[in-house]
Amino acid sequence: MSRTVLFVMTGSDHWTLNDGTKHATGFWAEEAVAPLEILKDAGYEVTVATPGGVVPPVDKGSLTAERTGSAEAAAHIRDVVESAPEFQNPIALSDVVVDDYDAVFVPGGHGPMEDLAVDPEAGKILTAVNGADRPVAIVCHGPAALLSATDGDGKNTFVGHTVTGFTNAEEDQGGLAAKAPWLLQDRLTAAGLTVVAGEPWAPHIETDRNLLTGQNPASSGPLARALVERLGKAD
Repeated sequence: MSRTVLFVMTGSDHWTLNDGTKHATGFWAEEAVAPLEILKDAGYEVTVATPGGVVPPVDKGSLTAERTGSAEAAAHIRDVVESAPEFQNPIALSDVVVDDYDAVFVPGGHGPMEDLAVDPEAGKILTAVNGADRPVAIVCHGPAALLSATDGDGKNTFVGHTVTGFTNAEEDQGGLAAKAPWLLQDRLTAAGLTVVAGEPWAPHIETDRNLLTGQNPASSGPLARALVERLGKAD
């Protein structure tokens, strides 16, 4: 019997900065490609869902040799982004049947700061998966999606959970903190989650109950492997 992981991914190709300009972005390639390959190698099928079912836009900056480590790695990641059927044939978040999936994975990039952070369908999915006590794994800026998981009174589903995510220090070192309308670490803390910040740019994951989070792009592989360990090898 096949087992399936749902990737909840951004549909936005920009992040609106505090001066109203649109910073070109999308999903960060490594944070989707590495987990996709790790999960498929472990025997899992992956279904991608986005707001409106649009093809998730990739942040072009994440496809460079400088960001991936080498020209060979950049070429491989670009090929997967452009050819993998999972990325090219997404379903709409509104069409997701939560019971069809064993876990949810949310890649980062600045795109989720624009749409998933306020998307009610993303919030419903995360709330339902959490309620079913299935694993939720989220990396880098992906934890912005947690902000949409609220009840009728505005209380966050994940209040009291310990998480990590792209830190204020990393946003500052990356050059966008001063222009950002809000910072992920601050907003998660305000929502009632406990954010643990590791060393900037180094792999770092946190696990609290069924919620697994990774801090930055370097954490995407370790996070995906932790998810596989939690789920077990697929038959």
